[in-house]
Amino acid sequence: MTKTTAAARYARALLDVAKKEQADRAQIESQLAGFVLLLEQHEALSKALLNPAVPAPKKKSTVEAIVARLSLSPILGKLLVLLGEKDRLGLLPALLESYRQRLLDEQGVVRAEVTTSEPIAGDKASAIQETLARATGRTVELSTRVDPAIVGGLVAKVGGTVFDASVSGHLQRMKQRLEESI
Repeated sequence: MTKTTAAARYARALLDVAKKEQADRAQIESQLAGFVLLLEQHEALSKALLNPAVPAPKKKSTVEAIVARLSLSPILGKLLVLLGEKDRLGLLPALLESYRQRLLDEQGVVRAEVTTSEPIAGDKASAIQETLARATGRTVELSTRVDPAIVGGLVAKVGGTVFDASVSGHLQRMKQRLEESI
């Protein structure tokens, strides 16, 4: 089982239990992000918790102490202790990303990244966001980036779908059709 698959399973379980217990799922996301940040910012702690040479019971007791000190949600605390016990704390960044994605899905929100050759004004970004919202039937969380290589137009990545309306994309498709017809 890959790390991403395992992290997705833990994220699904965390969200399911949070729903069942009617816990604040956004608060759990925030606390999980804080725990991941704690590991990123404290190198010694991270090395100890992620080092395979450190025995799992030691990791479990360390995580229990951190959970108690931070007063984390009991649901999240149990998961973190379980991950420490099973020596799976290395999954936390992927688990956080998967949990965030599931939370957005539950809320009817989709992430979209729009790439243009030049920076776009706020009103154009809003218009693109509204168009994508109508096309997907969901609320769109839009991020933009600039890549001069696309020459003009835009490339929108919505979830796992890519809409390429760039000049470079059109030229590439024209070239491919010409090569196929020769």
